Amino acid sequence: MKHQARVAIIQKILNEHFPDPAIPLTHHSSYTLLIAVVLSARSTDVRVNIVTPQLFAAASTPQDMVKLPVSAIQAIIRPCGLSPQKAQRIHDLSQILLDRYEGQVPSSLEKLEQLPGVGHKTASVVMAQAFHIPAFPVDTHIYRSARRWGLSQARSIVVVEEDLKKCFRKEDWIRVHLQIIYYCRAFCPARGHQLNQCPICKALGDL
Repeated sequence: MKHQARVAIIQKILNEHFPDPAIPLTHHSSYTLLIAVVLSARSTDVRVNIVTPQLFAAASTPQDMVKLPVSAIQAIIRPCGLSPQKAQRIHDLSQILLDRYEGQVPSSLEKLEQLPGVGHKTASVVMAQAFHIPAFPVDTHIYRSARRWGLSQARSIVVVEEDLKKCFRKEDWIRVHLQIIYYCRAFCPARGHQLNQCPICKALGDL
């Protein structure tokens, strides 16, 4: 099958099942989104969404967050895992936002990646969801599905991201990124995957 035909089938099925996907992390500002994404590392969106209401009730701005002791942040976010490291990073990045950016989250991938606890994927999510700047964050679902669906054979996450950006129009990157996450959770899991219950894998296998 030609590569573009494969992409077209995948995008058609994604649009059918998840035409307008919403970001799964509850937030109300670029700052709260940034904190939620930092918390989601090695955790689940469901767990993060349980924790963040309490955290944001205590501090929803960098100004308020730096007033909290790191131990207080850690106590709230403990269910998300890695709480000592995440609490310190949240406190530190909040102080940096105050010191360097007047308390605002920068809309620059490079500047975001310089913040404690913010890697390329986290920065890409913030760019896409907070500032609506096209990005294609690659998480474990997307990495796995890109290889399973024949969109990329690369082992490097960086290369997989570049391959996916070539597959889809730039204006579709943000939506497709979320569509794949929702789709994989519903139909194409890492474990217990059943071909006949996965519309994309079945469609690609039939051709």
